[in-house]
Amino acid sequence: MEIRENTLIPLGYGKFIRSDKIVALDPIEDNRGPGRRTLVYVENLNNPMVVSRTETSILANMSKTPEDILEATAALELLQDILDDIEQVGHMLRRSILDEAGLDLNRIETKIQEILTHDIDDTMQ
Repeated sequence: MEIRENTLIPLGYGKFIRSDKIVALDPIEDNRGPGRRTLVYVENLNNPMVVSRTETSILANMSKTPEDILEATAALELLQDILDDIEQVGHMLRRSILDEAGLDLNRIETKIQEILTHDIDDTMQ
């Protein structure tokens, strides 16, 4: 993978960093949510930055990739955001939404997980 040099990478909420200064990206597992998606380790900083964009989207902006990959990455990031939000909805509210609007959040959650898992598996091959 070739990293774009001297390019500002958006990290979310008005934070930007030069692409060639990023040393590592680590997805946040615990307490992940809006504003807390990825730890970005930056050259010459002792502590990582907590940012709102996913590691996949940051990496896509850092690397020289075709436009269609960037668009797919943005779509996957949106799905991850939706999944994170759905996971915060409790059982009672899910039931009420299903009854009132016919929107099955359990089915949507499962489908998004399948899509994201499938995409990760394809990327690893």
